[in-house]
Amino acid sequence: MKKPMLLAVALAGTAASAAHAQSSVTLYGLIDEGLNYVSNVQTGRAGGALTGKQQFAMSDGATGIGGSRWGLRGSEDLGGGLRAIFTLENGFNINTGGLAQGGLLFGRQAFVGLANASGQVTLGRQYSVVSDMLAPFSEAGELPGHMGSNPDDFDDLGHSVRLNNAIKFKSASFAGVTLGAMYSLGGVAGAPGRNQVWALAATYANGPFSAGAGYLNARDPNLSYFGTNGNSGNSSTNNFGSFGSAATAQSNPVYAGFASAATLQLVIAGVKYHFGAASVGATWSHAGYSGLGDTSAGPNPLHYAGTGIINNGEINGSYAFTPAFSVNAAYSYTHKASVGEFGSANYHQGTLSAAYFLSKRTELYAIAIYQKASGTDSLGQSAVASITQLTPSATDHQALVRLGILHTF
Repeated sequence: MKKPMLLAVALAGTAASAAHAQSSVTLYGLIDEGLNYVSNVQTGRAGGALTGKQQFAMSDGATGIGGSRWGLRGSEDLGGGLRAIFTLENGFNINTGGLAQGGLLFGRQAFVGLANASGQVTLGRQYSVVSDMLAPFSEAGELPGHMGSNPDDFDDLGHSVRLNNAIKFKSASFAGVTLGAMYSLGGVAGAPGRNQVWALAATYANGPFSAGAGYLNARDPNLSYFGTNGNSGNSSTNNFGSFGSAATAQSNPVYAGFASAATLQLVIAGVKYHFGAASVGATWSHAGYSGLGDTSAGPNPLHYAGTGIINNGEINGSYAFTPAFSVNAAYSYTHKASVGEFGSANYHQGTLSAAYFLSKRTELYAIAIYQKASGTDSLGQSAVASITQLTPSATDHQALVRLGILHTF
């Protein structure tokens, strides 16, 4: 009796070892910390006018290259070239230890799916396929990361938005072409289209040249697109941003006034060319907030109607002097069209950055950004400068200098 039992135990152990060899789970993460100088940030209002002051602060990477995070990434070989995959990714603030994304445990990403040589399908909380595939063409996909996004990251090339209840497909590259598609279910009983988001994207790469384009359509974007964090509210809450108060600053004034849009449409295209140690890229972004005035989607204190439109053009370039030292520069022009009785707004933004790698996983970096605004922004006020992830300026200009350190593991 003992020999058969020992044999069974040995076979079970062998099977377990084989199964273990075919599966993997990786712990990974990123910690980004730095010192910020900002020329002007809003502190509130006085006498009906915005007030602001200079700011020196130690700031987590959410206002740097990328938000601090840790995650688990896993894969299991199912045979026949098929794999099960998953990712659970947490965002946190290194200065306080607090959770990011409104307090969600795995607020950055949380999905499971299947993959093979043709591509992968994943289900859960994920980035838009458009921002995933088009960000590499933009300044947000270069050294400055999230902070280098277009004003208030209105086009999500800085990965500010995550979509819940999403089914996402991304193909492998075939003759240089990669395709992507996504559908986020609204889950509203009796109204299949309510709160839904869908997107398509495609890229092409051939040697040093690459190009891509994407389209995203979000119904009731105040809820389905901008309202997906742990602290997001219902249709009476402005999840686009904030109008501020006498004691609090505004947020995302570039587009925060459009929370009552019935539909958001994003169209983005980009190109990039690499030659030697240098690269040059360009993007064009269009955001259309149509059906303004739908208070079942979001508040409309300015009584907007019709469509709010924001267009942006950007050019960026980088050069690696050595494998360890590189620089990057970009310029973008953003135009918000007139809406009703409210006029248009313009934003000019210049970015300059440099990075030095102490090792493959640790780098020191410096970022300088200047933004100048004019006209009337989405909050119906004289446009104020608003660099992505910073508190907006109380004036029409804002300058940032950041010195940081980033470590990946």
